[in-house]
Formats: sequence, structure tokens, C-alpha cells
Amino acid sequence: MKSNYKPIGKHIRLIDERNKGLRVQQLLGLSISKRFIPSVANIIGTDMENYKIIRKNQFACSTMQVRRDKKMPVALLQEVDEAIISQAYPIFEVKDEKELLPEYLMMWFERSEFDREACFHAVGGVRGSLEWEDFESMQLPVPHISKQREIVQEYNSIQNRINLNQQLIQKLEETAQAIYREWFVEGIDLENLPEGWRIGKLNNLIEIKYGKAYSHLATGDVPLYGSGGLMSKVNKALYTKPSVLIPRKGTLNNIMFVNHPFWCVDTMFYSIFNDEVNGYYSYYILKQLDFDALNQGSAVPSMTTAFLNDIDVVLPNQNRLAEFNEALQKIISHKENLEKETQKLTTLKSLLLAKMATIA
Repeated sequence: MKSNYKPIGKHIRLIDERNKGLRVQQLLGLSISKRFIPSVANIIGTDMENYKIIRKNQFACSTMQVRRDKKMPVALLQEVDEAIISQAYPIFEVKDEKELLPEYLMMWFERSEFDREACFHAVGGVRGSLEWEDFESMQLPVPHISKQREIVQEYNSIQNRINLNQQLIQKLEETAQAIYREWFVEGIDLENLPEGWRIGKLNNLIEIKYGKAYSHLATGDVPLYGSGGLMSKVNKALYTKPSVLIPRKGTLNNIMFVNHPFWCVDTMFYSIFNDEVNGYYSYYILKQLDFDALNQGSAVPSMTTAFLNDIDVVLPNQNRLAEFNEALQKIISHKENLEKETQKLTTLKSLLLAKMATIA
């Protein structure tokens, strides 16, 4: 262990401030992704005075079931000045911010290596939980405060760019959906369609194909997609043309448009466009559907080809579809470029976190 490594416990102290008088109203939860989220807990009949107050630049964590989840949920409050959180979560703060920046400590908690070490210590705990003493004994490098500021500033520059990209991606998606609704939903009279338009089925626009297993594939440069999005990269493409990817199981509403060679797993559908101008139009038809309606009590909601092929759709004439395709190309292309940049920035952020272990 390098000489500048210090136990976490040397730099933090527990805080236990209760919400007496119900002065603080905002209730937060703690996610496994190490973020504060609005609480979804049922608090009817709950004594909210017993909840803990957490203030800006203080941490909340969960030491329960770390081994099961392979992560230790811990987050730094920065979005608001104060909130309340379940009494089950330990609250702590940095003793002296002239020695250790809270933002630098949070960066250390973001590292996958930190979670692996927490899991190692949790092996001996009750129900895979991490004992507080073991958490305090875990060590991190504590360079000079000026070096910490430099590292935090670099990290924040990357994260701020990622946040900006995500906002721009959301705006572009909203713009594309607005164009779709304006052209094909609002003001469209199904009883009196424009000349050359008709009512048909989704299979008039696309052919639905099944994804395939990927265990035989090696690592490569071709994106591999599952219902949650990009999983990894493999050495072979299942399909090389633009396609709409549709989950068969689980998160059914995560419809994706891909404009590059790909492989998708066997719990996904991919589509072949009957005409190249059908792509974006088919994608936004599927994006508007209420896939929650498919969950009829099943533990794992599922999609079928029969359901997809039987969807009623408006079939505009080819000129209108070509105009829509052209209008969307620039928007989608810009969105894809931002997504690629975000992936690179995320990799860069991970490399920066990994380098923290070598800081002198």
C-alpha cells in the first residue's frame, strides 16, 4: 500500500440528525447506481420525525446486501441543501474538507474496484452486508488538496459534457417525435385520408426477424444489443443495414433505431425495412405504442410477432415517407454522433477513475 493511502474512517464521521418537528419535507431514496432519487416508499402512518436529515456535501450509504448486489450504494448530496432519508441509511461527512474533498471521495466510491473490495469484505457479514468497521478500514489515496481539486475539475468537465450531450439527445428526440406527430397523427382523419394514403398493418412496412444467441462470438467491434441497450461488442454482425430493434422480453418499450452493423440477442427482434424510406416512420410508430398494456399479469412481459404484425398503421404515400425520412436523417444523425461522443467520454471517465489508484 502506498504511503499516501489512508483509511476512509480517518477522514469521515457519522451524522445522526433526526427530522424533529417535521421541518424538512423532501424525501429521497438511494439507488444502486449511487444516486439520490425521489423516494417511492409508502410513508402512510410513518413517523417522519424519525427520518434522518442529510445536508449538502454529506453522504448516505447502504451497507446491506452488498455481496448480493455486487455494489455498495453510496451517494453525495449536491442537488439540494437538505432532505430526509430513511433511518436505515448511515449518513456521514468529511471531517476536514481542507484535507479531503467530498467530491474526490465520491469519485473513489464510483470506482468498480471500490465495489469489488466492498464485496470482498461483505463475504463475512450477516446476509452479505458490509460491517461499518470494515468500510472505515478500506483505504484510498489522499494526495495534496490542490491535486484533488485538479482531479475533480477534470472529472467534472467530462461529466458536464456527458450531461449536456444527454440533454441535447433528449431535445433532438423530442423534436423528432413532434415532427412525427405533426405529420402523421395530429389532424389526420382516418375516414378521409390524403390521396394515396391507406390503412394497413405494420408488416406492410417492416419484416420482423428474431435475434440470435451470441455465446459463440468473440470480442470485436460490432455492437451487441439486448433489451437494455448496448451490452458489449462482438466480432460478427447479424445484420448490416439500418434496423429497428424491439425487445421480446422485459423492457418492451426500449425501442432502438440502429444505423450500423449489429448483432442482437435472442430476446430481441430486429426489422428489415420493406423500403428504405420506411425506417424512421416505423421506428416512431413503435415508439408511440403503449407496451405496458402487454403486461397482463406475467412476471416477464413479452412481445410476439403476431402482436407486431397485426398493428394497424397509416400508410402514407412514398413521397411523404421520403420527405419524412429526409427530415429525420439530420436529426437522427446528430443524435447518433452525440451518443458516440458520450460513449467515448464515459470510457474516458472510467479511465480517470481507474488512474486514481496510482496518484502519488
